[in-house]
Amino acid sequence: MSRFIDITPAVSATTPVFPGDTPFEAQSVMAIGKDVPVNVSRLTLSSHAGAHADAPLHYDAGGAPIDAVDVGAYIGPCTVVHIINDAPRLSRDMVRDALAQTGAKISSRVLIRTYARQPQVWDPAFTAISAEAVTWLAGEGVRLIGVDTPSLDPASSKIMDAHRAVFAHDMRILEGLCLDAAPEGAYELIAPPLKLEGLDAAPVRALLRVPE
Repeated sequence: MSRFIDITPAVSATTPVFPGDTPFEAQSVMAIGKDVPVNVSRLTLSSHAGAHADAPLHYDAGGAPIDAVDVGAYIGPCTVVHIINDAPRLSRDMVRDALAQTGAKISSRVLIRTYARQPQVWDPAFTAISAEAVTWLAGEGVRLIGVDTPSLDPASSKIMDAHRAVFAHDMRILEGLCLDAAPEGAYELIAPPLKLEGLDAAPVRALLRVPE
């Protein structure tokens, strides 16, 4: 029987969001009781709540929405690497050296853990990734980058150069993962986004299948 590591943080009213973005809220619209056989809830949330997939439309006005992106990009072999430090931005050399130290083959999907333990409150100083690192990963055949932070770029960025590098190389992005329980190494990633028509992103339920 396959073993999985769930790398999806639970989404709740305490889930951190970018300042100005929509916090999660759930309201009961039906509750089991007399003449009511079911529970039904109404959800209010950002398209970037918790673990999510950015669509090209998120960072380019002419980019594809999330329902038009091939879900195959989010399913398949992946490499998890840990780069846990206080660097404000991961350089190409930091990513390259950390991947080499894992001893695992670089797959077409790379997930980067930067937190020793993912914070439960908004962290404005989260670790970003440089555009040069994104370009190097693309040159190594990587087509999806996943991170345990809210974004590839710094929270204050107005240039979004890492996202622009992703767009230039037709790569895909997963953000907001929880990699606290994922050792470095090779896995199978299973993280298809919801098919939300015309939107810039969608939540995912991200899992790692552990090799047998």
